Amino acid sequence: MTDPGERCAIVESNERSLYIGGSVNENVNAPGERARVRVYDAVRALAFVGDLSMGQPTDHSLRTAWLAAQLAHETGEGDALAATATQAALLRWSGCTANASGFADVLGDDVAGREAMLAQRLDWAKLLEPRVVEGAIRPLAQIHCEVSGEVARILDLTTDTEVALRHIFEVWDGTGMPDGLAGAAVPRAVYVVSLAGDLEIFSRVYGLPRALALIAAQAGTRYPAELAALLARQAAHWLEVLATREPARLDESIQTPQMQATTSTELIGDVIDLKLPWMTGFSRAVARAASACSLRLGAGEASATRLYAAGLIHGIGRAAVPNAIWNSHRRLSAAEWEKVRLVPYWTARAGKQTGSLAQAAELASYAYERLDGSGYFRGVGGQALSFEARVLSAAVAFVALGEKRPWRDALSSDEVAQRLRTEANEGRFDGEVVDALIDARDAPPCGSRRRQATIRLSAREIDVLRSIGRGASNKEAARELDLSPSTVRTHVESVFRKLECSTRAAATLKASALGLL
Repeated sequence: MTDPGERCAIVESNERSLYIGGSVNENVNAPGERARVRVYDAVRALAFVGDLSMGQPTDHSLRTAWLAAQLAHETGEGDALAATATQAALLRWSGCTANASGFADVLGDDVAGREAMLAQRLDWAKLLEPRVVEGAIRPLAQIHCEVSGEVARILDLTTDTEVALRHIFEVWDGTGMPDGLAGAAVPRAVYVVSLAGDLEIFSRVYGLPRALALIAAQAGTRYPAELAALLARQAAHWLEVLATREPARLDESIQTPQMQATTSTELIGDVIDLKLPWMTGFSRAVARAASACSLRLGAGEASATRLYAAGLIHGIGRAAVPNAIWNSHRRLSAAEWEKVRLVPYWTARAGKQTGSLAQAAELASYAYERLDGSGYFRGVGGQALSFEARVLSAAVAFVALGEKRPWRDALSSDEVAQRLRTEANEGRFDGEVVDALIDARDAPPCGSRRRQATIRLSAREIDVLRSIGRGASNKEAARELDLSPSTVRTHVESVFRKLECSTRAAATLKASALGLL
């Protein structure tokens, strides 16, 4: 039986995939092309991931968006500011998976540490020394801002929203990040979102009087004094209205016209995977393996499409677990293991808040269940697991076992097959599903078509981007690819120039969205 402390076939969480190709015009699975959702539902899913990553309640971004819209309207500056502030508030934390590993290095616990940062707790103040900000925090802010801006671009939101997100940590007196903009040079929506977010957090953590005092103390430095005063006059009323607003009405009030279009669910999986560099491509890999398995077993296109979407978002709840746990080389403690067991629970919770993704999220929450009832979080088995749940859970283990983890090396194809068949013989996986996964792994994608790339990377540039995207340094990539460090550096600079990015996380996200990885 699999040892839970080693997280072998059950908790595996990184994936490049046996199904992801490497050329610009690679084949793309048909289910992926049909995995479309409303932009608003994708935004809500990303907001959920962001709230978990930042140690916040899972409605924090929604509440902040509503407060930002109220403040924007109160300024009398028009609907455009309100729409930009709403969208920016919902996506404010969409870049936080990308710098989680960096925050883990600085803070130890990237989730609890960032919760303390947002609440401006006393233990956070020591990290605000100029030396720490310049040496560690500012580069992390650059990663965050570039990724969240890229998310807005991929979602085809307004240019103003993208610009706001690329400067979301700038402040009035010019001491913010990433570019040190000041005063009117900072997009107005940034101040609106900052004030709305601080009001939501401070009032919940400390109560309204202290919240207003904290905001007043930073008026004229963190945000414009006149905007802070405007917020203070209406804060009590807005919070009272918000406290009684039904979720459905809150949803209706924060949707913008741009969020009624559709987008690919793949973006959600890509953002999830940024949390741990060694997970690059995992969600797409699981999605492809699960959908291919379903088709091979004759379940039909509808089943394959559901499994593709579930595979993409099955890791939503992973954002709630600190990176130190995922990266641990030792056996997990009972408390750490309990956090891991809650990963699919949070994915199920996300389904309650993500509209058209609800069905996929419910299926995704069965990703770690087992036929004999030894899985989690429900611990159900047998007839309680649908065909699609059996396929998804086996696909997650199948892809993960073939990838390197911090606590073990990757297994060979034969070792993966042997491990899964052993698990099936012992009653934890469906044997027919396991056989279909193994048989399908070398088959070409079904119903595929060519994706035309708008940006061209050379084969070597793609190799280098894959390597650094999985967390390798330039020297490590050089050893892996048998290149000199200077050649790797040249390729990295070329990739950044072509993709118009300056961070590895943003380059990985953009290249994945373009079908280059």
